[in-house]
Amino acid sequence: MQKISARRSNRERSETTRAALIAAARRLFVTKGYGETGTPEIVSAAGVTRGALYHHFADKPALFRSVVEQEAAAVAAEIEQATPESLTPQEALLRGGQAFMKAMAVKGRTRLLLLDGPAILGRGEMDAIDREHGARTLREGLSAAMAAGVIPALPLDATTTLLAACFDRAALAVEAGGRPEDYQRALETLIDGLLSHR
Repeated sequence: MQKISARRSNRERSETTRAALIAAARRLFVTKGYGETGTPEIVSAAGVTRGALYHHFADKPALFRSVVEQEAAAVAAEIEQATPESLTPQEALLRGGQAFMKAMAVKGRTRLLLLDGPAILGRGEMDAIDREHGARTLREGLSAAMAAGVIPALPLDATTTLLAACFDRAALAVEAGGRPEDYQRALETLIDGLLSHR
């Protein structure tokens, strides 16, 4: 019993340290930028040792990837929460789009996911992360709508890629000072256009 408790305690301590590193890194990457943030600053802000950093992450890019993955997962979680199975496919697409825009309004998220992520990790790596999270939810929504016959049976991957690009550009435009309601209306009109061509 004592060994199990000790293992749990060690695991909890390890998870707490990892979470502290990711949280500190996120704050610094958002406020200073990836290039201007050094690992000594990260460990200091997290209140851990340099050894703890390298126990959990091979290097700064690996830590950055974990920050990005956490942000992408948070976006997907907000979309999933806003689109319960009780919604029709049409409602799910529209509410999912609204949830995406709301999730991307979190300070620093567009920078991490849409600007620094592709620049630091590469487009291929970011696409892989997105396929597991935000783009996955969009793909599932489009697939359900096609299966229900409420939008045309278009090539699913291509449709997901193009519509996701529209959402990403809208998030960047809003971050740059654009009116959220204008971009939300335009995105909903695009989706309505798909829905109207049954």
